[in-house]
Amino acid sequence: MIQRFIELGEGYSDLYELIELAHYNEQRIQHFLAFHTVVNDRPVTSLAVVLKPAREKFQPLYICREGIPDPNHVPNKRFELFEQAAKAQGREVIQMDVKPSSFFAEKDLYYQHLIAILRLNHYIPPMQ
Repeated sequence: MIQRFIELGEGYSDLYELIELAHYNEQRIQHFLAFHTVVNDRPVTSLAVVLKPAREKFQPLYICREGIPDPNHVPNKRFELFEQAAKAQGREVIQMDVKPSSFFAEKDLYYQHLIAILRLNHYIPPMQ
């Protein structure tokens, strides 16, 4: 099965699109995720939604990368909206600390790193 991050943006206006995707795909939602990191001495968060696989061949993970202030340091409305969307579906936001995308030579390597973390923690199925 192919598992791939689909980047919507950095979490400004595109966060609303991520929330709408979660709302209209409620039956397919598997997880709401928050990846916390530090970029240029600023604590930031990436928000993501994991959908159940489509016909067991492709699993999309939609993400807004590193554009939202880390809510553990600076409470903010954008994270609250995401959290409300999760609670509306009876879910919690799974939070974890990760390395920043700038640590990796390419964005694809960063996303492979996140997929490996999610597989190791059994949030998404292992590679087949």
